[in-house]
Amino acid sequence: MSAEDFYSELPSCQDFKSDNIHNDFIPVPEDWVVLTADIVRSRDAINAGRYKDVNMVGAAVIAAVLNQVDRDRVPFVFGGDGAVVVVPEADRKLAEEAIAGVVALARDVLDLELRAAAIPVTDIRKKGGDIKVRKYRLSPGNHLAMIIGDGLLIADRILKDPEAVKPYALAASSSDPVLSGLSCRWEPLDAQNGYIVSLILKPATDESLPEIIEGLAGKLGFNPLTDDERLRLAEGPRLKFRFPPRTLSLEASFSSPASWLKGYLMGVVESLFFMYGYYTGRRAGPFDPKKYMKELSLNTDHRKLGDSLQLVLDLTADQLTALQTYLEKFSDAGQLVYGLHVSDRALMTCFMQDVSNNQHIHFVDGADGGLSLAAIDFKKRLAERAVAPETSSSPAG
Repeated sequence: MSAEDFYSELPSCQDFKSDNIHNDFIPVPEDWVVLTADIVRSRDAINAGRYKDVNMVGAAVIAAVLNQVDRDRVPFVFGGDGAVVVVPEADRKLAEEAIAGVVALARDVLDLELRAAAIPVTDIRKKGGDIKVRKYRLSPGNHLAMIIGDGLLIADRILKDPEAVKPYALAASSSDPVLSGLSCRWEPLDAQNGYIVSLILKPATDESLPEIIEGLAGKLGFNPLTDDERLRLAEGPRLKFRFPPRTLSLEASFSSPASWLKGYLMGVVESLFFMYGYYTGRRAGPFDPKKYMKELSLNTDHRKLGDSLQLVLDLTADQLTALQTYLEKFSDAGQLVYGLHVSDRALMTCFMQDVSNNQHIHFVDGADGGLSLAAIDFKKRLAERAVAPETSSSPAG
């Protein structure tokens, strides 16, 4: 296996659980690079009601890179107000140029400051972290990366440190990124059980993750890492499509900045074809509605592992209370750190790279701040843990 083909040739799994951390996750090659980006002062944009804009920029980071680099070669993680993509050295230049273009586009079109950096994995390892990857199959041809090793957390700290990031920072580029396939046309996904919960959870050690999840499953009544129908957000009555889509103007502004009208009209035509297939069940060109809708519910990232476990769940009031009680108990015992945000709906941003070949993925986040506000809560608790006296207590059951 060559360094460039490390991820594409990595065997995929269909079980999100990781009972044997050391054997399941493989370190990426030495010459790989972590490309990380997030929006500065994203909370201000969220407070201004612009979280869909924030999500769009985060998804655009991934779309821009995957439109330039073979999607099977690179692992990625969507984070709500940003994203991480890990690339081999051979793809570094193209990937950096793609993200630099998104930096400029976010600034010029949406007046959002996107900071970005390219940090060699060797530098992360020198700081005591690592990038260890496992590949999870959503459906044939569609995968999510699971990453452990604290390397992404180190990269995030570097990105947000004005001095530390200087050797790695990516400046805005004058070249427009290729964002074909990026869309956000579904209406918000309403909670069916009462609450959409965005959760970020990090056990004290990677090895304790299976135990933490087992206890969490006991409190919720289901394992959040299994392919359980109760976990699927993008199906059934939650899915609503409005014509024209409310966010079509945003999509056209971002993916077709040189010709907004052309992008908007193309989106209208595509939406009409989609509605024809969606409501009649008949194939419309490359769009097979029955196959697409079946895969849509599978090809979402409502559960992901990027050093911390990130979940978007639809819970009842009793389940939410049980979750919070469980998290508090283990947090107080020093066995995990978590961040949580609660809303009444979720948002979905789609990357439809090749519908005819069933290559599409859908980024799901809680509304009104979602994973971004959960991350703020997480970092606050992490900072409090750093200054609090150490505890050796262990929660029971």
